[in-house]
Amino acid sequence: MNLFVTGGTGFIGSNFLEKAMENGHKIVGLRRRGSQTRIPLSTQPNWVEGTLEDNFTEDLKDIDILVHFASHSPNVPYDSLENCIYWNVVATLKLFDAALEAGIDKFLVAGSSFEYGTSANLFDKIPPSAPLTPIENYPVSKAMASIMLNGWAVKNKVKLKILRIFNVYGEGETDTRLWPSLKKEALAGNDFKMTKGEQVRDFINVKDLAKIFLDELDFSKINKGACEIKNVGSGKSQTVLQFSKYWWKKWKAKGELLEGILPYRENEVMQYLPKI
Repeated sequence: MNLFVTGGTGFIGSNFLEKAMENGHKIVGLRRRGSQTRIPLSTQPNWVEGTLEDNFTEDLKDIDILVHFASHSPNVPYDSLENCIYWNVVATLKLFDAALEAGIDKFLVAGSSFEYGTSANLFDKIPPSAPLTPIENYPVSKAMASIMLNGWAVKNKVKLKILRIFNVYGEGETDTRLWPSLKKEALAGNDFKMTKGEQVRDFINVKDLAKIFLDELDFSKINKGACEIKNVGSGKSQTVLQFSKYWWKKWKAKGELLEGILPYRENEVMQYLPKI
């Protein structure tokens, strides 16, 4: 298939590009000027440079599916709410409208589990139908985008899938996040300062996530004017401490996991699991 992929230089987007091109898909990839992929690619897509609000009329011709990974400020500290809303909602709508005008009627969107926010406290496992009650800037903007795109898809009679991603980790991840931080200190022989690690999470490797997105390129079971929302994870729960101990041992770390040195984040939700 011919895919137009946004966010292809990002952590998840890079891994998706590698998997998609291995499977023979032809890709037009949107990237910011001068940006590089988070992992090396075996082959390169047809890159176009710019932002979501630029004119890609020619590049959107003959595209079967728009795959949207691009997101503004997905890692803490988040940007202002105004900027998050502009890029994750307003600019996204501009691109989707342009794609619609170009004849594209299938859209696959990377959502965020953080859209659920405090709703996680209401469920052992969060269903896709759970209320969206985020409290931070980036999750608020992603929740707004989900609501906006849902209505947009119904109104314009297109096919839309939103996959809300839970705790993804792996090669290409931002250095400040848990898995790469663990890896850095383990391989350096240092100790690692962490919380008590009692938070229960669903961790999925980015390569497995890329495969799921690849499978979801099949829109044959969705009617036009429908929006399908799914949670994406491994289906397995473990504590942050269990996850950390597994990788610490796998990397044969010489240092120690210093549990309880760091406090939990403010408003930390102790169990955040998807119903898949």
